[in-house]
Amino acid sequence: MLNEDTKKVIQQAYRKFLASKELNPRYGQKLMIAEIARTLGNIKMDDHETRSSDSHVCVIEAGTGTGKTVAYLLAALPIAKALNKKLVLATATVALQEQVVLKDLPELLHHSELDFQFRLAKGRGRYLCLAKLDKLLSVDDEVQFIPLYEDEQSGITTTENKLYAGMMEKLSHGDWDGDRDNWEDEIEQTTWQRVTTDHRQCTGRKCSFIRSCSFFKAREELDDVDLVVANHDLVLADLALGGGAILSAPEETIYIFDEGHHLPDKALNHFATHGRYRSTIRWLGQTEGQWQSIVGPIAEASYFMQMAAPMEAKLKSVRTVMETHLFLIQALTAEVDREQFSPRLRFPEGVVPEELEVLAVELQREFSDLVQLLGKLNKEMNTLLDEDYPTVPRVDLENTLPILGSMLSRAESSFELWTSYADTRVDKKFPHARWISLLEYNELSDFEMVSSPILASRALEKDLWSRCFGAVVTSATLTALNSFDRFKYRAGTYDNSHYVIVPSPFDYAANADLVVPEAAIEAKDAQAHTESLISLLPSIIDKASGSLVLFSSRKQMQEVYENMPREFKTLILIQGVESKQALVRKHKKRIDNKEGSVLFGLASFSEGVDLPGEYCTHVLIAKIPFSVPDDPLEAALAEWIEASGGNAFMQITVPDAAIKLVQACGRLLRTESDKGRISILDKRILTKRYGRALLNSLPPFGGGVR
Repeated sequence: MLNEDTKKVIQQAYRKFLASKELNPRYGQKLMIAEIARTLGNIKMDDHETRSSDSHVCVIEAGTGTGKTVAYLLAALPIAKALNKKLVLATATVALQEQVVLKDLPELLHHSELDFQFRLAKGRGRYLCLAKLDKLLSVDDEVQFIPLYEDEQSGITTTENKLYAGMMEKLSHGDWDGDRDNWEDEIEQTTWQRVTTDHRQCTGRKCSFIRSCSFFKAREELDDVDLVVANHDLVLADLALGGGAILSAPEETIYIFDEGHHLPDKALNHFATHGRYRSTIRWLGQTEGQWQSIVGPIAEASYFMQMAAPMEAKLKSVRTVMETHLFLIQALTAEVDREQFSPRLRFPEGVVPEELEVLAVELQREFSDLVQLLGKLNKEMNTLLDEDYPTVPRVDLENTLPILGSMLSRAESSFELWTSYADTRVDKKFPHARWISLLEYNELSDFEMVSSPILASRALEKDLWSRCFGAVVTSATLTALNSFDRFKYRAGTYDNSHYVIVPSPFDYAANADLVVPEAAIEAKDAQAHTESLISLLPSIIDKASGSLVLFSSRKQMQEVYENMPREFKTLILIQGVESKQALVRKHKKRIDNKEGSVLFGLASFSEGVDLPGEYCTHVLIAKIPFSVPDDPLEAALAEWIEASGGNAFMQITVPDAAIKLVQACGRLLRTESDKGRISILDKRILTKRYGRALLNSLPPFGGGVR
């Protein structure tokens, strides 16, 4: 049971927080604190303080205005400290991460009088590698490196050289901490890529610059804090490395996943494998051609050179196999329509043609040999660094190891890809999707081979839920059609986890009306629906207020915009012309100046856009937000559902649309005092059987549409 002393700490902290901020307690917030405390406080442990029960995950849907951040921090921080566990808070977006670090946590510290330390955590890729920077600045002529892909540039411009010199100067004077996000200007990705590293290229504690390393300094600071603020990607990257490589070990960690509805999709990105066919051929050729110059500086290490001798032949062997079979990839994709937005060939049920599977088996074997060779070389290189090999300058060893590490990382990725393509028999329980995307860049074409699990549930269960000490997943949209089933099968959380819906404090019925205009038509005929929007929008939007119009199709949004009356068109700010942030700033400025303003946006404006008060008094949803049917993962998932005897439309399409619809409607009421209207301009919400289920999944708005 939850320790009485810890319970008192939580209760007192909450009372102090409310009193200091002169706030009244919110029912939903109190309920959320209680549910989290009950879940985490009742975790059973053995004599070694290891979790011995499996009801350690709490999944909470908390409506807008609940005060989620305060609730989960007030509940989890005292419990984590009492249990001597690290608390890791992971957000899905940088905006929320910054809000938590810069606003929420300092406020909580001040008003609750809790005693805790926190730090922001980022991956290696956000920090400068001083060894790489030093190497770049110590070479006078053009620096050569082996690009991962053909569209990367190897030459360094004069402007970049000045930038790198400026970085070194600011570092030496203590005016910069090596964090990319703290540099005064935006840094292009290709420019930054040359001076950052990953776990394969990093020499770690063996590096001559370890005492000045920005990443390790930041990493060491995490050991002494109670709370680490990270993001979903960093947590997933740490788990992919075995857990405990960047953050604390999962077994010693309580995780909080805010914006938790994003977690399954984020996980899929991490568990998918992919590789560009032609670019891999070029990479192998470049590596083969530069092999002697790569290992040349350490030629005195005779045993290493003996081990390295077969490498050039192996690189040539792999490249030859891929070059010889390029015609097969070209033939398979010959009929793909190059004019579509994302041209690709998806293999039904993930099963590839026999000839491609035969090629995959051969490439699996070739890349396995390459991984083994590179693995031995990397291991030997680390041994040479450990022993300070007498006849080879340490700087040459340190310069060579990152190159070998990068090669090993690329070879491992290719091995994983072709292993997935080598056996594509249908796994009815844990299906895979496989497809080839056609790419065009710099007048070059390529084929990106992709293999991805359809659901992240298996990987998340194995790497996260089964290992972590405890976890809290929260968001305003975790249920679909008033059920957690969708989240459970996508995220893999256990049936005996704690699932709770916390009500929002908003009075939806009094403050917002939901309407379907009489002139609205069904959106099944795209052109007729577009024409109806063109005639309808100018007549139902108040030109003196702030409105947000949400579209599911860029083509429709553009066509509607182009056909708006001239005087109405001047009020519209349309997505795609400028960044989302810039458009929102302009919109708010217009409203502040008592002018009318209308935002036209797509799915990204349905989430994460905060327009409280007069900034948005009318949300218009052009059509029910069904998923685009050509997404390969969604298509594969629907195919799997149907093959299992299910109804993909009712089990996948409608629940997904329900979540998107809730998110879109959530743009209207951002504070308890907000008022306004939501207009759905697709009559299918009233005329189709699934429309009733969608309406019932929405908050209880006024207006009588039910």
